[in-house]
Parts: sequence; C-alpha cells; structure tokens
Amino acid sequence: MIVVLGSASMDLTTYVAVAPALGETVMGREFRTVPGGKGANQAIAAARAGGGVAMIGAVGDDSFGEPVRRTLAESGVDVAGLRTVAGPTGTAHIVVDDNGGNSIVVVPSANATITGTEDGDAERIAAADFLLLQLEAPMDAAIAGAGVARANGTKVVLTPAPTQELPEALLSNVDIIVPNEHEARALSGVDDLDKTIEWLLDRVPVAVVTLGEQGCLYAARGEERVRVPAFAVTAVDTTAAGDTFVGALAVALGEGKAVVEALTWASAAAAMAVQRPGASSSMPERAEIEVLVASRT
Repeated sequence: MIVVLGSASMDLTTYVAVAPALGETVMGREFRTVPGGKGANQAIAAARAGGGVAMIGAVGDDSFGEPVRRTLAESGVDVAGLRTVAGPTGTAHIVVDDNGGNSIVVVPSANATITGTEDGDAERIAAADFLLLQLEAPMDAAIAGAGVARANGTKVVLTPAPTQELPEALLSNVDIIVPNEHEARALSGVDDLDKTIEWLLDRVPVAVVTLGEQGCLYAARGEERVRVPAFAVTAVDTTAAGDTFVGALAVALGEGKAVVEALTWASAAAAMAVQRPGASSSMPERAEIEVLVASRT
C-alpha cells in the first residue's frame, strides 16, 4: 500500500513553439486544463502502475475541486483522505514548448491548508508500505507525515520539489530522496554530481537522482552506485515525468523488484509519460509499462 501526502491541483497548460521571454508575448497553439499537482500526479502514476494508493491532501470547493477528486478516484486512488476546504483549488500555470520543456508557476491555494495530519491520516500512513512526500504543500505537513511513518515502519520517499531548504526534522525520517539533477545540485550547493551524491547520502540512506535523457543514478550507503539508461523516446511534454517515475518506483520496490529492475520499470513509466501531453493524462497503465520494459530486456 502506498500513501501520498501532498498537493492536488488543476494544471492550466499552454503549448507554444518557443516560451516567451520576460515582457514578451507569443501566440499559443493549444490550451488544456488537466488535474495535476505533484502529490496527485504521484498517486495517479502509482495507481495506474498497479499499486494500491491512498491520497491525503485538500482541494477547494470551486469548479476545479471536483474534477481533481474524480480523476484521482477514477484512476483507482482512495480519496477518503482528500478533504474539501472553502476557497480555490491549487493551480499550476504551465508553458510547454516544442521541445517538451516547461516552465511552471504553482499557486497552492487549498494545498496551503495541509499543515499536518488530521483524523485518519496517521492510521493510513501507519498501514502503508511507502509514504510519498513532495513540497508543494507546507513543510509542516511533510514533517508530520514523515514522523508518523518513521514511528510505524513506513518507508518515506521524498521528492524535494519545489527546491527549498530541508530541515533535519524531515531528513532524519526520509528513507529515499528522489531529486532531479538540478534539484540535487541546488540542495547541495555544488555542481559536481559525485559530491552532490555524497552530500545527499550524508543525510539520507538512499538517493535516486533522475538525469533526464541520461537516465537515473541510484546510490545507497555502503553500496556501489547503479546507473540505468533512459529509454530513447521523443518528448512531447515533460510535465510530471519525475512524478511518474516516483510513483512507478514505489510500486516496483513494494513488489520486491531488485534495484535495477525497479529503476528500469520507473524509467519506462516516465518515458511513456513524456510522449504524451499533460500531467495526469499522460501517465501509463501497467500493461504499457510492461511492454516497454520487455522491449529492453
């Protein structure tokens, strides 16, 4: 069982040939509204990959809240812990260019009300194998959730995004940290990847750094580092690729897959996602992941 504690939002995505510079206006070719948020994205990715998943978070009582909740539920996520609060649902304002790159502005709104665990949350976390955390909700919520997880033997997987200073109260309860290369270097303050990995392992037992087209790097205290290549695909939209990777990785590890197999599985899920537009709408089903994994083996 996987529990996700984090953000649930509506993505407002515009597709352009080239993203505008500061002060510039450009013409877009398409606009989409798709349920997202890093927490909801990871929950949906894990559920579609075959995991049992529950979501802890909040949406608003506006017109975006119900579609976000419905998309999670239709993807197989238990939404009993997804509360509805007065006010707007969180939004992410995304520009995607023709290379699949994106820039994002997140407005937390309802997500900002997740300041800790509430009735039933501790029981959900305690019963889970993994707790997935991100940082689009207040830090206090992540710290509280990680504390409950550690006390009950639930492994904590942290995606440190958006990047910010990570307090010891959180890091001391994290089992696996999964930053992308840019986030990892921002956290460590150094450009050298090897030194960045050392910095991470001084603070958490396991680090998985995603490297885009270069694949991913697994490092654990006392073990040899493992690098798994990415699948060669043409990216259409990289939004939520990292969240897809994390959700699928938690499923694979929960099923007892070995490290290389689990990383390959997660990489395949992310590769499927970047070939489609949108966040939650791009995430693959388990059968699709299996087909791509089989093509490599």
